[in-house]
Amino acid sequence: MSSQALATRHITLDALRGFAVMGILAMNIVAFALPEWAYVAPGTYGGDSAADKASWLVSFIFIDGKMRGLFSLLFGASMALIIERAEAKGENPAKVHYSRMVWLLLFGLAHYLFIWWGDILFLYAAIGCIAYRFRNWEAKRLIKWALIIYGLGFLLYALQFGGLQFLQFMATQPGADASVVAQYKEVIASPDFGLDASAEIAAYSGSYAEIVARRWDDALNLLILIAQSFAETLPLMMLGMAMKKNGFLTGEWDRSEYARWARKMLIPGLLISTGLGLWVASSGFDLITTLGNFLAWSLIPRLLMTIGYAALLIMAIQSFAGSALIRRVTAAGRAAFTNYLGTSILMSTIFYGYGLGLYNQMGRASLWFFVLGAWALMLLWSKPWLERFHYGPFEWLWRSLARGKFQPLKK
Repeated sequence: MSSQALATRHITLDALRGFAVMGILAMNIVAFALPEWAYVAPGTYGGDSAADKASWLVSFIFIDGKMRGLFSLLFGASMALIIERAEAKGENPAKVHYSRMVWLLLFGLAHYLFIWWGDILFLYAAIGCIAYRFRNWEAKRLIKWALIIYGLGFLLYALQFGGLQFLQFMATQPGADASVVAQYKEVIASPDFGLDASAEIAAYSGSYAEIVARRWDDALNLLILIAQSFAETLPLMMLGMAMKKNGFLTGEWDRSEYARWARKMLIPGLLISTGLGLWVASSGFDLITTLGNFLAWSLIPRLLMTIGYAALLIMAIQSFAGSALIRRVTAAGRAAFTNYLGTSILMSTIFYGYGLGLYNQMGRASLWFFVLGAWALMLLWSKPWLERFHYGPFEWLWRSLARGKFQPLKK
């Protein structure tokens, strides 16, 4: 491949990663500023004004899971690229890969324990260790098995929440059987549906020591997250590997093909997502309806829109590659690891008790001001930094640790 094609590939991947890390914050901000239930069930915390409800609906339809999905695709693509480079240099690809994953796992653990509970690095490192086994599969095989695993995950969630929603329907009908009503009430009264976040609010409004102590107590959640997210994250990484191999994510397809896939994926994805969002809203944000849509029914449109967004953004990146905005987004993507951890440090300091203490003090709609401010910071610092240095600060640290020696930083 020519040097020009290689440069285009890197610009495409980095710019996509920049858009993804910015988009992830648009959802993560809710988890920084409000109790955990607010992220899943909008009827619990975060305000009930028309603006707050509209903010939830826009986020659910256009952002929730899609930017994380794009980030997962890019993780798989980057993993395949690094393995290819290691093999081309005569290095041991397994050693290079697993060294990176072990250190990423430790970064994720530290991130979870000492900064923020919503970490995905630990999950990515764990799933990345499994995804390595599929590195030599051809693109078609990767896509086939990714869709099978994803479909099985959807089926499991559909059976679980379909059954739960059917139980709710039967228990709330006039003249419902007493045993069915009792079973439904037992489910609703279980700790899994406990909406009282007073202890959580008190902890995150308190001192840094109190917050860290709470995280240590809940550290098992990292393993639970792997179990819950396995059937979504692994297939997305596999798709990312395939889309690197077949040239989709590296910008090598014809523009008409990207346009076709954008239409093919985004139109049905948007229609289904909109329908699901309106269903939740029309239910009055009923908890079981919301959970079913958040964890099960949105899985298919999320996948469609993730791929559709990738195609649409690649077209935009190629069309405006020389623009100031795309150059800054590309830089933000090259420093995505630093931007991800940096926003966690910044936002936890703003909202938690050891910082400005704004936890659970703001409505969902007003949180967009913090998102816009953080986006501006990402775009402002990343480009000038990378004009002077080879890597972002945390990228440099990760690379140095994984390779067992300090890497050159300053250009």
